[in-house]
Amino acid sequence: MPSDIHLALYGAVLFVPLVLAWSLLPLPPGPRLLPFVGNAFDIDVSHPWLTYTNWKAQHGDIVYSRVLGQHIIIINSIEVARQLLDKRSAKYSDRPFLQTNEEFGTSFNTAYLPYGETLRIHRKLFHQAFGAEASAEYHDLYFRKAYELVTDIISAPHMLEKHLEMYSGSLIATAIYGYETLPGTESDLLIHRSRECWPPERAALLMAFPFLGHLPSWFPGATDRRLAPHCRKLVRQMLDEPFELGKEKMTDDGRPSLVAKFLNGGDTSPAQEEFMKGVAISGFAGGIETTASSLHSFLLAMLLHPDVQSRALTEINAVCGDNVPTFEHKPSLPYIEAICREVLRWQPTLPLGLPHMTSQDDVYEGYLILKGSLVLVNEWAISRDESLYPNASRFDPQRHLTAEGKLKDDPFAGHFAFGYGSSLWAAMVSILSTVRITKAKDSEGNDIPVVPEYTTGLAIQPKPFACAITSINSRREEHMKAASRVD
Repeated sequence: MPSDIHLALYGAVLFVPLVLAWSLLPLPPGPRLLPFVGNAFDIDVSHPWLTYTNWKAQHGDIVYSRVLGQHIIIINSIEVARQLLDKRSAKYSDRPFLQTNEEFGTSFNTAYLPYGETLRIHRKLFHQAFGAEASAEYHDLYFRKAYELVTDIISAPHMLEKHLEMYSGSLIATAIYGYETLPGTESDLLIHRSRECWPPERAALLMAFPFLGHLPSWFPGATDRRLAPHCRKLVRQMLDEPFELGKEKMTDDGRPSLVAKFLNGGDTSPAQEEFMKGVAISGFAGGIETTASSLHSFLLAMLLHPDVQSRALTEINAVCGDNVPTFEHKPSLPYIEAICREVLRWQPTLPLGLPHMTSQDDVYEGYLILKGSLVLVNEWAISRDESLYPNASRFDPQRHLTAEGKLKDDPFAGHFAFGYGSSLWAAMVSILSTVRITKAKDSEGNDIPVVPEYTTGLAIQPKPFACAITSINSRREEHMKAASRVD
């Protein structure tokens, strides 16, 4: 019989060529790398998705880049994203470690959790609270908050951005905590704190280049890290105070909320309660940004395309008469759903999604993807894929409908929705049924031109623009005013 040493030699003879062959595999194609800095000077740090989309035209659907030693894989097509992130999720479900999350006290955030048990618990709690079945419980809430939004933008159109933020913030706060913001309120302490704790511009920069989170606070561009102790205090307040308020609310009126479901669900140990607090505030902070951004893009699109508004109103009137639309009308309003899909495609709220990190080496289409690579899904490039969306830069809801006016069975339709389509649909149909969005006039009665411009950040949104908002259906307006009042 062969000795142990012989078995080891046989194993080496078989294994070493495999290792050598693996190491000789090429990396995915990408731009030329400079010594040490790699592509650091090639990337537009304010709009990195535009740089990556240009690289797609040169190098294809999967691109390799390196910045200061960090391997970066950019995915520019939905097919590659599904092959890697869905079918090989065990290798691609990790998240980059951000030192600043530890310093700012936000490491609990579901979006930043590494692959493991804690993430599994968060996902389970999220599904219980915001899955398809759970979402149906909030249908009345979606419309009540949408009615508040319509009432607010009619009464004070110059505060449009504030109204959108309050709609998304109050909706999510009520769904999560049972916490009500009174109609007409211009600000909310919880919303303000979420902004103060994690500025969206810095979040986007760190998501694109997580190694920047390791820079000392004295380094140029990292001075806001000096605010970390203050932010940790605010974050702790955000975790604890609304959760305790949610406990009180569940005994007051019995309205469904994430906190109430948790407390009625069984395990309410201190450790599990801490998980629940993290899930709750993660959903709150993330939902505010994405929902408000999408609605802001919707209003901009309607301002730029009055023909779309007219067609939408015609469809609503034909189905609903003078009554307000509800979710029962949704199957009969395909054009409204097409508008919703097109808004999410036209201006993806998260142009680079949330970054992933590879937990081990992988091979895809003959290319080596190294362990520890930052993996970015370029949602912007996918939304501009001309093979899927001809004339992709144009806002055109019709692209989502058949010649007969039916919604297409589009496998990509849900890709940009991120699970908050119901609240968006309720707000959009309520606005389209009740108001008209037109260009504002200057002092001489001329239209004020609107040039679409967007902010930078993890979630982008239009920069403020001038517009006029006019009620076009007094019956629906009065119904919304009455129905939006909190008892």
